[in-house]
Amino acid sequence: MTKPTLPPGTRDFGPDVVRKRNYIFSTIRNVFERYGFQPLETPAMENIETLMGKYGDEGDKLIFKILNNGLANPEKEELTRKEFEKVLQGKNSKGITERALKYDLTIPFARYVAMNHAQLIFPFKRYQIQPVWRADRPQKGRYREFYQCDADVVGSDSLLNEIELANIYNDAFSQLGIKNYELRINHRKILTALAELCGGAEKMNDIAIAIDKLDKIGLEKVKEELVRKHFSAAQLSVIENYLSIYGTNKEKLSGIKSLLLNNVTGEKGIKELEHLITNCRLVAQNSSLILDFTLARGLNYYTGIIFEATAKDVSIGSIGGGGRYDDLTGLFGVPNIPGVGISFGVDRIYDVMEELSLFPASLQVSTQVLFFNLGDAESNVSFDLMQQLRQKNIRCELYHEKTKFDKQFKYAEKKNIPYVVILGGEEIKNKSCKLKNLAEGKQQDISWNDLLNYSFT
Repeated sequence: MTKPTLPPGTRDFGPDVVRKRNYIFSTIRNVFERYGFQPLETPAMENIETLMGKYGDEGDKLIFKILNNGLANPEKEELTRKEFEKVLQGKNSKGITERALKYDLTIPFARYVAMNHAQLIFPFKRYQIQPVWRADRPQKGRYREFYQCDADVVGSDSLLNEIELANIYNDAFSQLGIKNYELRINHRKILTALAELCGGAEKMNDIAIAIDKLDKIGLEKVKEELVRKHFSAAQLSVIENYLSIYGTNKEKLSGIKSLLLNNVTGEKGIKELEHLITNCRLVAQNSSLILDFTLARGLNYYTGIIFEATAKDVSIGSIGGGGRYDDLTGLFGVPNIPGVGISFGVDRIYDVMEELSLFPASLQVSTQVLFFNLGDAESNVSFDLMQQLRQKNIRCELYHEKTKFDKQFKYAEKKNIPYVVILGGEEIKNKSCKLKNLAEGKQQDISWNDLLNYSFT
């Protein structure tokens, strides 16, 4: 007999957890809708060429590839083995795999825009709430299957979009009760300018990937990684000076201006960051908008301002991130459609809210009213009353069998049901019932009409 297990990095979600997750989803969804975003869904799998090469070498290694059907054919066994060796080496092989589970929601969205751009009204604002998959090493706050909540705007290069996305983070986190958070920002053009100081813009990805690991491995390990990428001592000194810029947002801007003096690329990035900091009033008032030049977000497609959100009271890691990508659809043959987007890490947000006890207690109330089962005749009347309450959006249920009161009371208590209705032969004659509030321990006799109009909130 096979012992039931789960694949590492995946989880079952029981009713209590699903209610809490749905609370997060609905809160974020409502914020998205208020800002004019429209819903979108894309398939769980994409053609492998859609995904590969879009996330950098590190990201490509984490893409779950799906084996083609029919590989058990003996006539194809030798070819299959050869093709599988290619896959093990990180290469693509249509002979064995043509599809992959999506790594994030951004690239599939870019593919959707490229396929449908002639029909879309620009700027096109979409939100998407779906699972994604990464072949990562499972650990706290890091899973192989997890949900993302994305909001993206394509077809506009206005910095108003970055301001609104920053405020979406603020609104959503505030409504979820995560008030002590940081929204860190940087600009990829500043990283490009840094690369230009270190010998050429083509070095930017190597710098970004290394800097992105700073929090995890520390400065010395970052420098060691850059040495392996053939950075000189002088270039390492420039990068170390860059990483040493600190202080208030104003002081950091002054420091980066001095370091990147007369660099045209850097000046553009600095100007856009200054615009965001100056005009993002709501977030700035909450002192959560932090200029952080160590922020790199090592994905290849970012080109402008980048975001990363973290909760300050827990050690969970980032709970959101994103940025501008001005030619992502160009990867699919449709150039010159600028875009910018953010993502909420729902699983990590859940962990933060659980650790900080931020979920409302009312979420655990599924059934509001339990009708006791006192026999067939009583149950028939109870069922009719229950159906009428359901039509009024009152969540109720009838205990499934006639049994002792004690057992039915315990059922209500275990399920956190706040009210019970007891209806026996005498109550049927009087068209009344006993209504008991379990939280307060109070019981009253009321008519059926009053029951149907009772406020159970």
